[in-house]
Amino acid sequence: MARVRLVGPEPVTVPELGGRTVEPDEIVEVPDERFEAYVCQTATWESIEEPGSKPKKAAAKSPQKDEV
Repeated sequence: MARVRLVGPEPVTVPELGGRTVEPDEIVEVPDERFEAYVCQTATWESIEEPGSKPKKAAAKSPQKDEV
């Protein structure tokens, strides 16, 4: 699934997402095949994660060694 952020100033109800209300600055997952329909509305949505991209993982922390 692709991810987009609502950059518009007002909450919007998205029928395609089951009638969900999306708040400004909220990130939502959208079907890959519908990604372009969102990001072409540049005043409303911005791309966060494109279709087919792998989610970024946080770097694993190495265990701390006890100092004596």
